Amino acid sequence: MYIQQLYTGCLSEAAYYIESNGEAAIIDPLRETQPYTELAHQRNAKIKYVFETHFHADFVSGHIDLAAKTGAKIIFGPDAETAYKVIIAKDNEVFTIGKIKIKVLHTPGHTLESACYLLLDENDRPHAVFSGDTLFVGDVGRPDLSQKSEITQSDLAGMMYESLKKLKNLPDNVILYPAHGAGSACGKNIGKETFSTIGTQKKVNYALQEMPKEAFIKAITEGLTPPPNYFFMDAKINMNGYENIDTVLTKNTQALSVIEFENHIANGAQILDVRAADVFESGFIKNAVNIGLNGQYAPWVGALIDPNISIVLVADEGKEKEAVLRLARVGYENVKGYLNGGILAWGKAKKPLEKINSVDAETFVKTLQEKNNFQIIDVRNAGECETGIVENAITIPLAELSQKIHTLKKKQAYCIYCAGGYRSMMASSILQKSGFENITNVRGGMSKIKLSGIALVQPVV
Repeated sequence: MYIQQLYTGCLSEAAYYIESNGEAAIIDPLRETQPYTELAHQRNAKIKYVFETHFHADFVSGHIDLAAKTGAKIIFGPDAETAYKVIIAKDNEVFTIGKIKIKVLHTPGHTLESACYLLLDENDRPHAVFSGDTLFVGDVGRPDLSQKSEITQSDLAGMMYESLKKLKNLPDNVILYPAHGAGSACGKNIGKETFSTIGTQKKVNYALQEMPKEAFIKAITEGLTPPPNYFFMDAKINMNGYENIDTVLTKNTQALSVIEFENHIANGAQILDVRAADVFESGFIKNAVNIGLNGQYAPWVGALIDPNISIVLVADEGKEKEAVLRLARVGYENVKGYLNGGILAWGKAKKPLEKINSVDAETFVKTLQEKNNFQIIDVRNAGECETGIVENAITIPLAELSQKIHTLKKKQAYCIYCAGGYRSMMASSILQKSGFENITNVRGGMSKIKLSGIALVQPVV
């Protein structure tokens, strides 16, 4: 028996390769198929099944393309309805892979069709459970992603309460392999570890403690922030099917001349500049939004960019295909192409560039201690702000900035920080695109501000 977790940090997503006696299964694959087919080839195995724990909302799964390339059968849990051919498994149904078995555990709660897959070893003993978005390290899946309007988040939370009993009854030594780690919006506060055991989670996971159902429902629904806008789009794509990823990459990775690039902008395309924040600030095209490839690029695109508009890319040379692929992973396929030659080509064409002023934390703190007339904005999430904010800062989580931008004054000077500088530059680019002219970004964010010794205060609730 062989198990390999394939973890993708920018999506906080874990797919799994399971193999026994020359037969393999993949659980929750990403959009691209190459990592799985190459691994099977290297190990001289044939992929027999592709198991999906549910209709993923935060990424487009590669199950359809992978099945088409390998002849594998796609397995979903009970209550799944798809527009393509799959096997809808029954609760407790068993599938054989070489000398091991996969047992289906129907665990509705995150979604109606959510299923966990219990791996039974060569001696039929429970070895590991692949829990999808039902159970995470330290958390459980959010219960507000139902595709049926009559199903409320309280309904799903109640289902989750019952579903977790199946997992709590497993032996303590069973390994827990979830679909996501810290940073995923599929849970409220997922732990940093990417695997655990059932016994450990029974001790430390708040959702596995003994409590009445009503208390459980309150615990997992309280404090839920709205899901990113693209979540429901991706779930529908995973239900209904999609275009082959190779076709998408060919179509979307088009080199555009400066004139072609300008024409797409004139027709309403959004400029997405995927360079690092410290490079972007020194020169970018007017109205560009910066979301760097060096961070959680695709989820932030999903949170900040309208999926219905077309996109043109500005990237460092050699990074164009990566930018397109990572967009396709979250269902963003309306990419018209990238600026051929990047920002240098724009400069060679004598086109104007915008800039954003950035200061280091030391300069920021020194300015605070002097007389100043700028308003500070903290764009971290509420949980991060609980550790302290700069005095007089207003807190607007980045994901909510576009909805709250009308509360800000365009003639006001703003100084923006986040945890490390990645999100604050996104926020700065969004404000500048919206007509705010006096924006200053704090490089290094709170991680550097804390080193200055400045006293922090608690945010006003």
